Amino acid sequence: MHSKHKLLVSNSKKMKGVQPKSVHLVVTSPPYPMIVMWDKIFSTQNKRIKAFLSKNDGTKAFEWMHYELDKVWEEIDRVLVDDGIACINIGDATRTIDGNFQLFSSHSRIILKFIDLGFINLPNIIWRKPTNSPTKFMGSGMYAPGAYVTLDHEYILIFRKGGKRLFKSQNDKINRRESSYFWEERNVWFSDVWTDLRGVTQKAWKDNIRERTAAYPFELAYRLINMFSVKGEMILDPYLGTGTTTLAAIASNRDSIGIDIDKSFIDYAFDYISNVKKASINNYIQNRILKHKDFVKNRQKNYGKDALKYINKHHGYPVMTKQEVDGKFDFIDAIVPNTNDHSLSVEYSDDDSHPAIKLFT
Repeated sequence: MHSKHKLLVSNSKKMKGVQPKSVHLVVTSPPYPMIVMWDKIFSTQNKRIKAFLSKNDGTKAFEWMHYELDKVWEEIDRVLVDDGIACINIGDATRTIDGNFQLFSSHSRIILKFIDLGFINLPNIIWRKPTNSPTKFMGSGMYAPGAYVTLDHEYILIFRKGGKRLFKSQNDKINRRESSYFWEERNVWFSDVWTDLRGVTQKAWKDNIRERTAAYPFELAYRLINMFSVKGEMILDPYLGTGTTTLAAIASNRDSIGIDIDKSFIDYAFDYISNVKKASINNYIQNRILKHKDFVKNRQKNYGKDALKYINKHHGYPVMTKQEVDGKFDFIDAIVPNTNDHSLSVEYSDDDSHPAIKLFT
């Protein structure tokens, strides 16, 4: 078993290296309109944006920023298969323009664009980032009505292009079953509010790449890939940044394409992923199994030894539902980089008795 991954230096408004209807899932986080750190990037894409910002016309600047993002969403429509899914991590912005504090609702603007393109908006996820600051607030504190609600969350918008995916051939059905997740993971992952994922630093850590990134945690990308695709399918991130989506695709035995307009980011991501130790990814997968072991232990303690009626046929551990019986973990044997074209090939183990599995017993 193997997966293939390409990192492309390109403008995602024209994804020349991506064929029509070749992508099954998009997982990405674009620059956030009206967040000051992204003003320069948007302004270089369209001179009108810089002009509106200089005139303190936040409404028009916001809309023109989204016009630039719209071009990427239109390309996503082109490259997604007819039943493909797009997951967009986006945060709204608050900003004072000409003395007036206001909200710029990027999530609602993006929803309107995808619906206009013909996508179906599935239930979205609110990613509420944990905070240790009970005194965080905006505005005049205890004097009404001058205080403002604090934004402690971002959105993961979920869109489907067309109808529900069908798995018709026997091989496709087997692959879908082997791509299943645990029952207890389903209960967390498919909640509409995620509160257990902390954000990651937005400061780039190399001198030759831009000062800030749009990085999200590995777990966020990993969950979405396992929730909305099956093994062997193609994952696309048109705003690759530091390569988190590619790494999550590797851990999930999916193919991937990562695009960034900034060559220094592609170079960084390729170098980073090429040097990731396979043991670190395998340990992450192994931890899913160990968490399941704890779930089984607690379930049997509370409900008796027969609380879980099914046994996973590949790995031998008890599971909650019949849909988990065929679930199969693929552990990485090797990550092989190709410096000629910034591509990577990943080999996986066919051995059902991988040492990580044995930890369960």
